[in-house]
Amino acid sequence: MAAVMTTPRIEMEPAVTRTVQRVAPRSVARRGHRPSAAIYWRRRAVAVAVGLAVLVMAGKAGAALGGSPLAVPERRPAAASQSVVRPGASLWSIAARLEPGHDPRPVVDALTAARGGAPLVPGEVVTLPR
Repeated sequence: MAAVMTTPRIEMEPAVTRTVQRVAPRSVARRGHRPSAAIYWRRRAVAVAVGLAVLVMAGKAGAALGGSPLAVPERRPAAASQSVVRPGASLWSIAARLEPGHDPRPVVDALTAARGGAPLVPGEVVTLPR
């Protein structure tokens, strides 16, 4: 015969009992409630101050990065209107040097008219008439 051993079951109650007090729910957002005039103007003043601070910091950052978008663009030097004749140069190569990226024909015509058909001499300074 096999011996069976059983242990008595003891039920224990918790040492501390909690009591929960129920509170009636409150409305978080009150409709129709407007802040007082003082609060309204204080909020506006804070918003303006924050906006001005952001604007000043953006201006300082722009100045630190090399200028602001409101600055006047720097003047660029005008295209060279003089060129020194190199050995083997022609009016066409000089016109291309004087006004790169443009049609050289009007420049060649202006140089020819100003020179009166005189030959080019290396070292000579050719001026583009305006």
